[in-house]
Amino acid sequence: MKTNKSIAQRRSFLKKSTAFITGTTLLGPSLFGAPRLLTLSSKPNSKINGVQLGVITYSFRSMPDQSAEATLQYILDAGISAVELMGDPAEVYAGKPKSSLDRRGFYGMMRRKRNNELTDEELKEFAKMETALSEYNKEVAEWRSTITMEKFQELRKMYNDAGVTIYAFKPNAFGKENTDAEINWGMKTAKTLGASHVTLEHPKDDEHTAKLGKMATEHGIYVAYHGHEQQTPTFWDTALKQSDHNALNLDIGHFVAAGNENPLGIIKEKHEHIMSMHIKDRQTPEHHKGNVFWGTGDTPIVKALQLMRDNNYFFPATIELEYDIPEGSDAVKEVRKCFEYAKQALES
Repeated sequence: MKTNKSIAQRRSFLKKSTAFITGTTLLGPSLFGAPRLLTLSSKPNSKINGVQLGVITYSFRSMPDQSAEATLQYILDAGISAVELMGDPAEVYAGKPKSSLDRRGFYGMMRRKRNNELTDEELKEFAKMETALSEYNKEVAEWRSTITMEKFQELRKMYNDAGVTIYAFKPNAFGKENTDAEINWGMKTAKTLGASHVTLEHPKDDEHTAKLGKMATEHGIYVAYHGHEQQTPTFWDTALKQSDHNALNLDIGHFVAAGNENPLGIIKEKHEHIMSMHIKDRQTPEHHKGNVFWGTGDTPIVKALQLMRDNNYFFPATIELEYDIPEGSDAVKEVRKCFEYAKQALES
């Protein structure tokens, strides 16, 4: 159980990590085409009535350019000022070896596999992709052992100068298949980027969460475990008991789709342990668990955000775009719609 001291330390760490960097900066042609002077007034501000609205960069996975520079532009165009940064944009910026794997296709199949939607032939294809990814990950592990922090410091400055803070980092570095050296690298890199916590899928392994919690304590950072439909009100309890540096990356949409009846209750109960919370609109099992346009499903997004506002909860609410993008639109436009929906909720 968290002590009052550890909770205060966590709140202080998060507030410092999400403080905006002010001033002006000239962003050159490599980032936006023509140089553009960003002044304080032109920078985004998605902190609404005390609630920091952010976005996970996974939301932009369908966009054609996945570079760190293009991703920053997507974030700015969506009006967002804080992010949970996936590993690839940052690592590719730092010189990560290229992969021939179709990541977009892989993640799509992975999501369908979780929902038991793959055919036998697709399962075979997915297995081949997993093997290819495993071999590639070995190459990446070797690269991580040699890379310095200079490019990550540069990326942080580029984002901060544009008015965007990085509050969480999610590289593929914290799984049971990763070496201790990779885990240490991931935590060190997260701190370099200015993140208060790293995020990963809950490994469903008590020994591993104990290990990660211990390593996070040594680095002075937090590990926030994400869940899908395996989430329950007690899903994180063992990890929380193991370390003050183990925490939640709650997903309220998946929580509802899992059939849990009181999504607002877990926010109230666990708020001191939540480092960030994904928001999306999903339906209950009775309504087929659909991932739908915000405001049309069963997830109490408005009430959840207002709960955060009214109780001064300190963790960010992270937009995760997972519904099908309608024809004629794109991920940036849809994230902007989600942001406007959340902003209206917080201003009501």
